[in-house]
Amino acid sequence: MKAILSIGLMFLSGFVFGQKINQQAIRRSEMLAKSVTIIRDNWGVPHIYGKTDAAVVFGLMYTQCEDNFKGIERNYLYQLGKQAEVDGESNLYIDVQLQLIADSTDAIKDYRNSAPWFRKLLDAFADGINYYLYKHPEVKPKVFKHFEPWYALMFTDGSVAATEMGGIKLADNKAFYSTDPEKLGALVSPRKDMYDMVNERETGSNGFAIAPSRSASGHALLYINPHVPFYFRSEVQLVSDEGLNTYGAVTWGQFFIYQGFNQHCGWMHTSAYADVADLYAEKVSKKHGKWYYEYDGKLKPVTTRKLSFNIKNGDKLEQRSITGYYTHHGPVLGSRDGKWLALKANNRSYNALVESWLITKANNLAEYKKAMNLVSNATNSTVYADDKGNTIFWYGNYIPKRNSKYDWSLPVDGSTSATEWQGVHKLSEIITITNPTSGWIQNCNSTPYTASGASSPDKSKYPVYMAPDGENYRAITAIKLLKDAKQLSMDELVAKGYDHYLAAFDDLLPSLFNAYRNAPDSVKQTLAEPIKILQDWDKRTAIHSVASALAIEWGTLMMKALPPPQTDQESTFITRRFQTLVKTLSGAQQLAYLNDVLVDLKKRFGTWKVEWGDMNRYQRPDDGITFDDNKPSIPVGLTGSGFGQLPSFQSRTVNTNKRYGYSGNSFIAVVEFGTRVKAKSIITGGSSFDPTSKNFTDQAQGIIDGKFKDVLFYKRDVLKHAQHTYHPGEYFK
Repeated sequence: MKAILSIGLMFLSGFVFGQKINQQAIRRSEMLAKSVTIIRDNWGVPHIYGKTDAAVVFGLMYTQCEDNFKGIERNYLYQLGKQAEVDGESNLYIDVQLQLIADSTDAIKDYRNSAPWFRKLLDAFADGINYYLYKHPEVKPKVFKHFEPWYALMFTDGSVAATEMGGIKLADNKAFYSTDPEKLGALVSPRKDMYDMVNERETGSNGFAIAPSRSASGHALLYINPHVPFYFRSEVQLVSDEGLNTYGAVTWGQFFIYQGFNQHCGWMHTSAYADVADLYAEKVSKKHGKWYYEYDGKLKPVTTRKLSFNIKNGDKLEQRSITGYYTHHGPVLGSRDGKWLALKANNRSYNALVESWLITKANNLAEYKKAMNLVSNATNSTVYADDKGNTIFWYGNYIPKRNSKYDWSLPVDGSTSATEWQGVHKLSEIITITNPTSGWIQNCNSTPYTASGASSPDKSKYPVYMAPDGENYRAITAIKLLKDAKQLSMDELVAKGYDHYLAAFDDLLPSLFNAYRNAPDSVKQTLAEPIKILQDWDKRTAIHSVASALAIEWGTLMMKALPPPQTDQESTFITRRFQTLVKTLSGAQQLAYLNDVLVDLKKRFGTWKVEWGDMNRYQRPDDGITFDDNKPSIPVGLTGSGFGQLPSFQSRTVNTNKRYGYSGNSFIAVVEFGTRVKAKSIITGGSSFDPTSKNFTDQAQGIIDGKFKDVLFYKRDVLKHAQHTYHPGEYFK
């Protein structure tokens, strides 16, 4: 729908969202600060000790601001739909989507109605950030000079893909809300450039649980390996006198441990592809200047809500209003084939945030399941292990009940009550693997029906919408590595998690070799040497491997030739899509791609015989974004997870000849649950965002090589390695 252009201009320097801290809040924060002690160890990891849970949350948010206030503000600009205020028109329709999906008035209402114990945490969340801004006037927020407690209720999922869209694309949203009213409902085709952009993103995570029968120590092991944009989360420990003692990764701006462990249990969240959000195709008509939609033979009025935006335009802000449209199913996000598409989802909820906090505090299986029984986490599966020897896998958590006769991967008919959701599945009804006799669990964002070998769930017992996803090459590699593994130590589990095998080339290369055998002599002469190198390759990436460079560059071109998936679910059938591709893409085209690689490498490096580590690099720019071939960098023998490698290092050229990593392995940990918890971890680059700090890149080589540091879980060990000890508000550099 066309925007209502109630435009006003303001100078940027004079307009921000919110207000500064007041004296009452300062006094409250100073009292909290005295009850919090922060100990940063020799790796820069903050260990936060407080008398109460609220005090620890206060300290956590303060330390997050010390490390990366920009990241916190950026996350809330996204969640509150205010990125255009900083980025201008380019992000406007992402803001439109987010404001349509989550209404801040609902978050404010949830805050006012929250349980007293939880409101203390929400207040501490805001106080920690605001106190930091008060103590650091040199920090200049882009928009938020003051954080409200209810902001946390706009960001209730810690996943990198926390907003479920039901298959709608940004292009759909932009086409709908930027067009003339009478043109609504026109056919919109998926844009190829949008697909390519999504295809570049890192979409993998790996979680392994090893039963005591398979471990060298006789204790359960857990492997935590999320794949997200570099520096997406921080590594922390939270300890209170109210029973909290948890270590793990926190998404910037949130106050719960997203993936982590305590002395009794631990968990790894992987992104799930259970169908948790649906599009409803609404039959609309306009009468007397108002929109209506059909439902069970009657017309119901489309409701509206005014969305307000401040859009950066040079050094000024342009105010703009857009009318958002809703049916009882949810916000209208686009249109296809003359019908409006309304999204039904659970993208923001009070219970989702409560569940995440209760998981952070859970000290045993009963407490963990009590949290999970809220069934409000819409995006994650969970791999779990504990000191009683339990290993468990839950596929998803929040899963709506539906009529199985409909294809929920596509928009369903919104004009009938037959397509309405029928409540939410109980935790006991979702796909679960408990203490499998196989002795191992793997989840690599693939089908749960192969998650534990012969102990995997029976697909016929569950509705299709509960697990509509397919297989990928990481899962194939994980199964191969774990199925016969015995007497695994922590280091051996890490070694398996860092296996360099690229299973996708088991399907890709035979087709290329067959095309070469049938090629004209002129083509054979040109490609003879690179083909021989690929034929001799063991399909494992390595720094000094020319074959790795050739295969990955060629494979990347092959991936771009994949037809865009028609549904989100289709996109998860990675192995099937690759196998189809090599059957349908001509041999001549496959050989042409290899020749293109040779030409491109010669142009960039003067020769096509480039070792992978010479072109694939790790560099952490001082400003976080400007990569430079002339500045120091580290060779990396890894690649992205799309070809089936378990450890991930997603890289690309950035106005450079060399490729630089930007996503993949982030916080990784391996945990052994014995009488005393033992753990090792590593994080991308280092804990600090200060280029002058020794903790800026002190973990860079470790995460590349899979050489983890010992986790300092017990306080006496933390004190032995203390680098800085202070209270919030005291100087830390």
